[in-house]
Amino acid sequence: MTYKIIGDSCLDLTEELKKDPGFQMIPLTLQVGNVQVIDDETFDQSAFIEMVKACPECPKTACPSPESFKKAYEEADVDAVFVITLSNHLSGSYNSAVLAKELYEEEKKEAGETVTKKIAVIDSLSASSGELDQALYIRDLCEQGLDFETVAEMAEAYSHRMKTYFVLETLDTLRKNGRLSGLQAFFATALNIKPVMGAEEGVIIKLDQARGINKALQRMCDIAVKETGDTSGKRVVICHVNHQERALYVKAELEKRASFKEIVITEAAGVATVYANDGGIILAM
Repeated sequence: MTYKIIGDSCLDLTEELKKDPGFQMIPLTLQVGNVQVIDDETFDQSAFIEMVKACPECPKTACPSPESFKKAYEEADVDAVFVITLSNHLSGSYNSAVLAKELYEEEKKEAGETVTKKIAVIDSLSASSGELDQALYIRDLCEQGLDFETVAEMAEAYSHRMKTYFVLETLDTLRKNGRLSGLQAFFATALNIKPVMGAEEGVIIKLDQARGINKALQRMCDIAVKETGDTSGKRVVICHVNHQERALYVKAELEKRASFKEIVITEAAGVATVYANDGGIILAM
């Protein structure tokens, strides 16, 4: 089975994976004041962070159109397409990707053509490192020679058991854009209290808090390792927003606590930069 893995631009591929034709990202659009930025290979993170700092308005994102997903399906010269999207609680990407699949299949049938290309759209119930972790899991399954139905079923199940954690300098962007689902953002900046956050079926939740960013990161690692249990065969994905040193710190803290099959470090593209803000760390396993 030949395959392609398509994600929205919160997939946060590593530089190496961006060169792999087996992966593709469909860009969201970022809005800062009156300026629109396409979250594709032209995204300039440093310039974007400065733009956000200079703008009094909160940045926003818009999901890809169904047409952009549909075009990617049509152009994929493979037997199977696996699509990983942002949690449906955070974005409309999942709905766009599903609608694109329906449109693609309807057009084929109306033209009297047999639909031979199989497409599975999976709600990651996560974002960023969580999407990448799931994409790599799908790649592993495909490389084992499993059939489409088995891979799709296992990938769907994995999205429900994979865990996502994050520590951010501020939750203001998530709060202002309504992504905290009623959860109160912290205003304890004077005390340097940092929340340790997680996700439950794609909904953001607070897990703990600590004073100072490093202690919060340590606590995040404690929680992640405890909840994961046996880590020997696990892959960990760490995504950072403009802070490689902090990502390496988290990697070292995880290695103190457990043994992992692999620890992947990647840098945020535009969407994760919007919501995780400068210095944010997102962990998935």
